[in-house]
Order: sequence, then structure tokens, then C-alpha cells
Amino acid sequence: MRRYIFPLVLGVVGTAILLGLGTWQVQRLQWKRAILNAVETRMQVAPVRVPADASEARDNYLSILTTGRLLGEEIHVLSGRKYVGAGYQIISKFEADGRVVLVDLGFVPEGRKTEERPQGEIEVTGNLLWPNEVDEAFTPEPDREKNIWFARDLPAMAQHLSSDPVLIVASAVRPMPDNMPDPQQVAANIPNDHLEYAITWFSLALVWMGMTVYLLWRIRQKTL
Repeated sequence: MRRYIFPLVLGVVGTAILLGLGTWQVQRLQWKRAILNAVETRMQVAPVRVPADASEARDNYLSILTTGRLLGEEIHVLSGRKYVGAGYQIISKFEADGRVVLVDLGFVPEGRKTEERPQGEIEVTGNLLWPNEVDEAFTPEPDREKNIWFARDLPAMAQHLSSDPVLIVASAVRPMPDNMPDPQQVAANIPNDHLEYAITWFSLALVWMGMTVYLLWRIRQKTL
């Protein structure tokens, strides 16, 4: 019997750990689905003005419709478009609803970086966004002299342009002259791979259990 104790304990403990990891991923899947459902609801509701106390936890991806004034100061974030190539997201200082915020007007190809863009009053339809694009280990510091940023770093951009740390990503701008950047619909880029992880852990638990049964069978065969 002593020959069975170690592999049996190892098998039971290993299987329990793997099943626990799979169960945890199922719980994470439910949590992530709740977040995605909340985001989808915010994106589909009728557009509203920018809340005075806008916060990431409550208002990320909230649908916005507002009228304000472009103030002429911009940040250029290095970007790219399929079939177009390299270019920049144009982040502009924007006065709306009695406050100064930022608006992502959209994409321009590299050759249009320094062209003069419209100022003055516009109507913006879009979504609030708190981007998560900065990796402290890999994202370079912006080249402020050339006005080239490598990620939408909202706190840093707001400080640089002396605005509130609130960003509207425009999906439509009116009026829309020819030299205005190309707006783009914001997408909820929130990864949700927890189902695949859960299947992986449960599969490993099944394999571990099978290996344990096989090992116990081999021990029994040797003792016969």
C-alpha cells in the first residue's frame, strides 16, 4: 500500500489544483462578460453631454454628443492604418460644456502631420475613453520638440495641454472640411480569453487524472 500513497497524493493534489485554476477562470469569464455588457450598454445608449464628474470606472466608452470649440493646440500620436501606412492620431484641445478636455479627432497620414487644421466651433459625436496603451517598460517618452507621442497617455497629454484628463474619441465631426482628420468609431478592445484558459486547465486536470490512474495501474501490475 505504501507504494500507492505518493502517486495517489500527487495525483489528487495536482488534479485539485488544476480544477481550482479552471474554476477560477470560469469566475473570471463571468466577471469579464459583465464588464463587456456594461461597456456595450454605455456605447449603445443615446449620446449625452460630458459628465461634470466623468470617471473611468463609470463612464469609460460612454456615448457623447457635444458642441465645443477647438483651441488649436494638438498632440500627434504615432499610429497607422491598413492600406494607408504610418500616420498620426490628432489629439486636440477642446473647450466644451464649460471645461477644457481633449478630443481625438482621428487619423491623418504621415504627410498631413503639419498641415493647418480647422479651429473654432464643431459638433462632436463619439465616446469617452481612458486608453490603456502605455507600457512603462517599452513605450518611449514622447518627443515633445517634434510633437511625436508613442501612445495615448491621458494624464500626460492632459498635463501637456493644460486640460482636464478627459478624452472624447470622435466618431463623427460636423462640419467636416477636407483637411479634418478621419474620425474612427471607438472599439471596446477588452480581451476575453478566460474560456480558452478554463478549457486548458480542465483538460490538464483530466490528463493529470488519467496519468495518475495509469501510474497506479502500473504499480499494481508490478506487485502482482
